[in-house]
Amino acid sequence: MDVIKAIEHEQLKDKVPVLDVGNTVRVSVKIKEGEKERIQVFEGIIIKKQGGGLNETFTVRKISYGVGVEKTFLLHSPMVEKVEVVRVGKARRAKLNYLRDRIGKDAKTKEKVGARIENKEVVLKEALEENVEEAIVETPEVVENVEANETDDSKKAEISENVANEPVDETTTKEENNDKKDKTEE
Repeated sequence: MDVIKAIEHEQLKDKVPVLDVGNTVRVSVKIKEGEKERIQVFEGIIIKKQGGGLNETFTVRKISYGVGVEKTFLLHSPMVEKVEVVRVGKARRAKLNYLRDRIGKDAKTKEKVGARIENKEVVLKEALEENVEEAIVETPEVVENVEANETDDSKKAEISENVANEPVDETTTKEENNDKKDKTEE
């Protein structure tokens, strides 16, 4: 069994994009026509993700001239050049098969409010010891969350000190002052 996993591990891509069902993506695929090779772009909504490891696939659906077209791509295929997220969609299901019955604007997913379009990648293979610096890929969200957690604690401490040092407003009741303290502690 270890031999099979080792062979599969060699075939995996180094970096894989993070794909979610409902997102609109632009997939660049290599197409061979005779001796020539070109890149063709297929843009649509991801309606499902399947499998895992080397056999992981995702299906993209678009409507072209009134006809629904679906293509299933292997995530680790060398024919898939790159995958770009165009729009972050809101999906509450793992598979969006119901989009097949819809036409026009109904065949799209709603866009997530406030979502940032980021082409995140996950590093699957570790680089050689020489290229360790190149292998490190950090997403901005992770860095922001770490910094936010560190600053939240210090801000809470500052706020609690400020609240303790604030003079009590005589025009407001004690309950209102207590509510202010509770809100700042949260």
